[in-house]
Amino acid sequence: MSITTALITFGVIFLAELPDKTMVASLVLGSRFRPLHVWAGVALAFVVHVTVAVAAGSAFSLLPHRIVDTITAVLFVVGAVLVLREGRESDGPERDEPDRADAAAERTASPAPAAAATFWRVAATSFGVVFVAELGDLTQISTANLAARFDAPVAVWIGAVLALWTVAGLAIAGGRGLLRLLPIAVITRIAAGAFLVLAVVSAIEAVRG
Repeated sequence: MSITTALITFGVIFLAELPDKTMVASLVLGSRFRPLHVWAGVALAFVVHVTVAVAAGSAFSLLPHRIVDTITAVLFVVGAVLVLREGRESDGPERDEPDRADAAAERTASPAPAAAATFWRVAATSFGVVFVAELGDLTQISTANLAARFDAPVAVWIGAVLALWTVAGLAIAGGRGLLRLLPIAVITRIAAGAFLVLAVVSAIEAVRG
């Protein structure tokens, strides 16, 4: 297993996930229910999504390397644009309507009797919210892209899962405090820069063949 690949994946996915809607959903759920129960459901949802993404990326890597490098370069540029857009939406003073993750979290995290808020109910609710929110999300696409780019599925899987688990833990434990220390605008610029660097590397390799 490539430690370098795992570390690169961790960094890229960590930065991409910070301004993402699922961080907001985790924060909302964590403020209503027991944090450990919420994290268990969120963590399982991320495992499922990363597994699917890495499998797709590994299949994608079977194509000729020049084609893979060209497509990944384009996708990393698209990723940079998307992360900047999501960062602007998250950093805005207000949004006209909540996105699907916020809305689902608010509905499912409404106050409930303590007896009803069992581990399984909270974990299942958290799993459902994040599973739906992450379908086709930037981090899932980026994970597949990294799996194709590095051709190291185990390293990418570990790096992506750990990054997503870390962001979820930070959001549940005190996401608002984190965002006060490191503004969304800064996070999104760093994340976009990381995507652009990977795009340039992929483009160079595509030209070299």
